[in-house]
Amino acid sequence: QVQLVESGGGLVQAGGSLRLSCAASGSFLRINTMGWYRQAPGKQREPVAVSIYGGITNYADSVKGRFTISRDNAKNTVYLQMNSLKPEDTAVYYCNFLTVRSNFWGQGTQVTVSS
Repeated sequence: QVQLVESGGGLVQAGGSLRLSCAASGSFLRINTMGWYRQAPGKQREPVAVSIYGGITNYADSVKGRFTISRDNAKNTVYLQMNSLKPEDTAVYYCNFLTVRSNFWGQGTQVTVSS
């Protein structure tokens, strides 16, 4: 059974920083894509940043220049460094891992940015 465990969410003032982590445990094929998504109240879940095996990364326009995704393949872990946080970044953040056969989601971690 595969489990994704997230950590690092919390409450921060606007302009502050947080670092999210998501580690996978269990048995699975190589993780090709690691990503972060978020869902604010009353809104659909949206992609924030993705890291594709081999080094390609993509970011939502709203977080470019402020967020950085990184990964440690040996540890099956993905990180999201979030700087210059804004109140509109408030959401539940979910990690997502894709292999050639499976799609795994974390349980979500709350990020709240106060103005």
